[in-house]
Amino acid sequence: MRDVAKIAGVSVATVSHVVNDKAGARIGDDARRRVQEAVAELGYRPNALAKTLSQGTSRFIGLVADAIATTPFAGQIIHGAQDEAWKHGYVLLVANTDGNAAAENEAIAMMLEHQVHGILYSTWYHREIQVPEALHQTDTVLVDCFAAGNVLPAVVPDEEQGGRTATEELLAASHRRIAFINTTTPSPAQTGRLAGYRAALAAAGIEFDESLVFPAAPEQEGGYAATSAILDSKATAVFCHNDRVAMGLYDGLREHGLRIPEDIAVMGFDNQDVIAAHLRPTLSTVALPHYELGAAGVRLLLGLEPAPESGPKLIACPPVLRHSI
Repeated sequence: MRDVAKIAGVSVATVSHVVNDKAGARIGDDARRRVQEAVAELGYRPNALAKTLSQGTSRFIGLVADAIATTPFAGQIIHGAQDEAWKHGYVLLVANTDGNAAAENEAIAMMLEHQVHGILYSTWYHREIQVPEALHQTDTVLVDCFAAGNVLPAVVPDEEQGGRTATEELLAASHRRIAFINTTTPSPAQTGRLAGYRAALAAAGIEFDESLVFPAAPEQEGGYAATSAILDSKATAVFCHNDRVAMGLYDGLREHGLRIPEDIAVMGFDNQDVIAAHLRPTLSTVALPHYELGAAGVRLLLGLEPAPESGPKLIACPPVLRHSI
């Protein structure tokens, strides 16, 4: 800063006022221009650490995650948060803890030491969590997870809307007997997607038939194992809990000599691109909005959007139509 002041022929205080854009500082246009030219010539950058110490906060946003950095489709949470943070002049600090509690506590402590503006706490799938105590020491938004009692603002996918959208797409393709392969794992996705399936049927005037709901492991093997029961049900279309289940169902249907979608339509959920876009035929599905979850989390943290008074903020799950329905 002294070097800039010397070249510009002004005081160090004047340089400080210009580079920090201090409101109300009485600096002439010529002096301001000379300072800016000297800053450009010398490649001067303000001392971010000193600025953080003086202001009590920084231009960093922390993101603590269990495994999203190593989960390809959930990694879009980082991408969305990073883009939104950058748009507003912030940089994202990411710590991927792989679910290790000690690493998680250390990461949160490090971010607090760096006086981050706030922390996004994220999980790789939608679930309820116990909030780490240290997160109460700074502004925090939960991403793709929530806490009982709405103790912290949260942003999660709208599972019920997603289930309804998936079923509506099959109804729009003239199907009326629609099976649903649901996960056996208790989760917001299990209850929400089933509720959406039922709501879409009710809106279409179709009575819910419990015999068309097939519990299965949320993996390829679960979809494959459900194939025979699906065929016995005489369903003309199947809504699968996720794309991995749909992939297993594809295998089972082929073994029975059936064509997709000519003989039976298949709808997935998640939009895992490594699966949905590469099955043959390509899989129509509903996308989990990971990118938007990360971006919305940053907006809530910065106060650019209000948090709901009760419950998490819900992000819509859009359909991605390909060739399986």
